[in-house]
Amino acid sequence: MIPTLLLAVTITFGPPTPTVGDLITVHSPPDAVPIVLDPSKQYEIVSRSPNAVVIRTFEPKSIVLSGSAGKEAFSGVVIPVRSVLNKNDAMEPAPLIPPRKLPYPRAPFIAIAATALVAIAAWMAVFFLAKRLTREAAPTPVLAPVERFRAEVAASKGWAALADATRHYLAANGYGPELTTRELLSRAPEEIRPILAEVLREGDLDKFSPWGSAASDFEATAVRALTLADYLEPKLAVEAAA
Repeated sequence: MIPTLLLAVTITFGPPTPTVGDLITVHSPPDAVPIVLDPSKQYEIVSRSPNAVVIRTFEPKSIVLSGSAGKEAFSGVVIPVRSVLNKNDAMEPAPLIPPRKLPYPRAPFIAIAATALVAIAAWMAVFFLAKRLTREAAPTPVLAPVERFRAEVAASKGWAALADATRHYLAANGYGPELTTRELLSRAPEEIRPILAEVLREGDLDKFSPWGSAASDFEATAVRALTLADYLEPKLAVEAAA
């Protein structure tokens, strides 16, 4: 603040060395409010308060204030205003600087590509999952017991597998799977007991004996086992004969 004394009134202002365009606050003593500035073309009044007035000028030269503070009048308060230009400035505009070239934005394209890959992977997963579920949901054709028996006999590679196929077929025809070999032979028709005995006993040896089955005519026995259908399902035999 710079004080100015005139007619016993202290007027201060700030900043102490204002430049063109700065807001200059002119204060009166606290006990001499309000402060009133006389109108002037040297400055413009920006705002007022009880003991301060804010002014501004855009000319680089001193301005002279006059007015009143409370009941006391004042005049001749000089406020020097400096220019923002350097001394002997050529007043030429600064050269234009071309805008800086920004780097090519790759991040959005990388994000888009990553999103597309994730979407493709998700659609492929959905496609294969739907295909798998469709395949799993497809009904499995149910074979008739005799057809299943023939398929299992054809796929059997040893006595144990042939005996299991025979037991499955017997179970489908009323001979429970819990029956032992002796019980099955006692309940089966006499016509099929010989082939049953050969198949089931050799199968038991193959599964339970440490030496396995010693029989060497497996292929011929498997063919004979297929004749069980002629006895257990006479309808098929009649149709085959017709």
